[in-house]
Amino acid sequence: MATYADPHLAMVRPVTPRTPEGCEECLRIGSPWVHLRVCLTCGHVGCCDSSPLRHARAHAGTVAHPIVASMEPGEDWRWCFVHEALV
Repeated sequence: MATYADPHLAMVRPVTPRTPEGCEECLRIGSPWVHLRVCLTCGHVGCCDSSPLRHARAHAGTVAHPIVASMEPGEDWRWCFVHEALV
């Protein structure tokens, strides 16, 4: 799978997931999630677009941190919500 040389990659920092046990917002409100994504600017953990509340995308749009990585075991990819592309 091809990746895109995205200018937002300059925002990627070494991060530690803030809530490695699950989506930060879903844990707070008791909502289920499908898969987890970690913001590569601040470490926010949010749920994926297949989850009911799509918190990873909401975080990216609210605080302008567009690059996330999958937190799923065995997955090693990053996504830019601005360009809707693998990076």
